[in-house]
Amino acid sequence: MNHLPTFDDVIAASKRLEGHARRTPVMTSRTLDDAMDAQVFFKCENFQRMGAFKFRGAFNALSQFSPEQKRAGVVAFSSGNHAQAIALSARILGIPATIVMPRDAPKTKVDATRGYGGHVVMYDRYTEDREQIGRDLAEQHGLTLIPPYDHPHVLAGQGTTAMELFEDVGELDALFVCLGGGGLLSGCALATRALSPACRIYGVEPEAGNDGQQSFRSGQIVHIDTPNTIADGAQTQHLGQLTFPIIQRDVDDILTASDTELVECMSFLAERMKLVVEPTGCLGFAAARQMKDELRGKRIGVIISGGNVDMARFASLLIS
Repeated sequence: MNHLPTFDDVIAASKRLEGHARRTPVMTSRTLDDAMDAQVFFKCENFQRMGAFKFRGAFNALSQFSPEQKRAGVVAFSSGNHAQAIALSARILGIPATIVMPRDAPKTKVDATRGYGGHVVMYDRYTEDREQIGRDLAEQHGLTLIPPYDHPHVLAGQGTTAMELFEDVGELDALFVCLGGGGLLSGCALATRALSPACRIYGVEPEAGNDGQQSFRSGQIVHIDTPNTIADGAQTQHLGQLTFPIIQRDVDDILTASDTELVECMSFLAERMKLVVEPTGCLGFAAARQMKDELRGKRIGVIISGGNVDMARFASLLIS
């Protein structure tokens, strides 16, 4: 197994991201604090460049390419946010980008990826293996494959999200982070253990696809079929060889949230805080609401991972 990244790698990523990634705001809601009888701090990565935390890991990875790698280009596979992040980072750094995306990916994410200059290759997420497609393209064209989560530079970049949160608000009692393949959670776990050691950290995934929860409790990576959930950013089938051991070591528990709970959270964030958040971005908030009784009087962090949701889809979910 590859050497596991450390908090030093997160610090190094933070320096590379200076002047490129946005230091996103931390927002609060008095209404929510009163309802929860707690202090809740939202780290709003929906305001990050390209609309999600994924820019952090993508730029950190691509900025370390050799001149030869930059000339040849990068290939990535993603349902949307990693796709956009790689395409935008590649454009900034002058690197050709090929992105493998599912045919049912949100149109806004596909259009944005193309808009950033990415060459999009489509596949069927239910019958084809995106990882194999990515490996084949890399081998055929001499490209460097940057996966969406299981890469040391990617997860170190994602960890800067929690690093900034702790720098801005101090130590916390609990931190809730959405979980797909584990890049954001494992990176944030590295930052949490360094900057707020007593903080309990929870990964949160869709109820329909709880492979991370199964893996965490069984002690080995569990593979599942692509889950049917509105949280398209967390429709992963397994954790990574790098992300899983960090999650095992540093995370306190893996929780789940239903699609209904995600819609309720989207509605609250839109109505009360004027925030447009994609379903995946609400996973952490949904779990925090479930644990209301346990969190009374606590200081709680919630990572809002992104806001890239088609507006027609957003409206239909909120009025359904």
